[in-house]
Amino acid sequence: MASSLPVTGSNSSQDLLQAQVDLWHQVGRYATSAALGVAMDLGVADAIHHRGGSATLPEILAGVGIHPCKLRALRRLMRVLAVSGTFSASSDGHGDAVVYRMTPASCLLVSGGESPAATGLAPLVGLNLYPILVSPFVKGMIAWFRQDKPGPSPFAVAYGEMIWERTDHDAGLNERVNKALAADTRFLMPIFLKECGEVFDGVDSLVDVGGGLGRAAAAIAAAFPRIKCSVLDLPQVVADAPSDNNVEYVPGDMFESIPPAKVIFLKMILHDWGDEECVNILKKCKQAVAPREEGGKIVIIDMVLGHGPQHIKLKEAQVFFDFHIMFINGAERDEQEWKDIFSTAGFTDYKIVSVLGLMSVIELYP
Repeated sequence: MASSLPVTGSNSSQDLLQAQVDLWHQVGRYATSAALGVAMDLGVADAIHHRGGSATLPEILAGVGIHPCKLRALRRLMRVLAVSGTFSASSDGHGDAVVYRMTPASCLLVSGGESPAATGLAPLVGLNLYPILVSPFVKGMIAWFRQDKPGPSPFAVAYGEMIWERTDHDAGLNERVNKALAADTRFLMPIFLKECGEVFDGVDSLVDVGGGLGRAAAAIAAAFPRIKCSVLDLPQVVADAPSDNNVEYVPGDMFESIPPAKVIFLKMILHDWGDEECVNILKKCKQAVAPREEGGKIVIIDMVLGHGPQHIKLKEAQVFFDFHIMFINGAERDEQEWKDIFSTAGFTDYKIVSVLGLMSVIELYP
């Protein structure tokens, strides 16, 4: 499975997961600079300043003049700027609305003109952000925010095609994506099976949806030989699947149909897709999974923002990653956003267990 991992001590799983959080926190810190660059281009500080120093998301959206379809994306942008301290965020006390307020740092971003009394540092900050501002990530993000339509993704705005289209002809990018996904599976699956293996109690069949070359399914099959494990993925993916593991490969499309099984397994699949696509995938899962009284369920590994212990590095790393994945039109979701998707797909009951650091395990019941 992955016995070569340096696992020692009674808390070894949590030690490894904390190390993962630390790494993602360091990797994701660029998101604070990227988000600041986008906010400066949109004029977020000016919009809040002109409303007396505090504003809700709809008020900011109107103030910067972007289309209402970008409201949710603006929320994700402001979440990064809030955890980094550029703005503060708090409830308005009359419901769930969040109010964003100026801080001493964001006050220095307000346009001050050229008068001798002006104290704004926006030109200086912009100069030092220049390498970030001209990157495809930020240029694509800014252009996407200013479009009066939900799509395409910021990646497509920057490169002229969706990332999955680009991987079809960019061998270098495709290799990097595959190696990254394989590394994540090698790291996470042994910990998942150690900490959450009970989710497979009484299970005799499993389909790993979008499981690629089957590394996760192979780990499950090795740990639980009684489970018949299958992988569903596109024909061109499973054509390269290995033949030296106890896994069956099924060519197909998760948006069209999913083979029947006691458990449907979705490891970091749904965060790549928008809400509508997630609903469609889960509807197909509901058609394929066994009834709950027979032990049927969907097991999802994905982020649940704000769920479980929320020390500052974990909270920041999750928010940074959410901003990062927005580039390809993906989304990390909080519990209410997950609940809305589950309900729309026809599910009424679920359970979240947050023992995988950045990730959570969601058991969704038909």
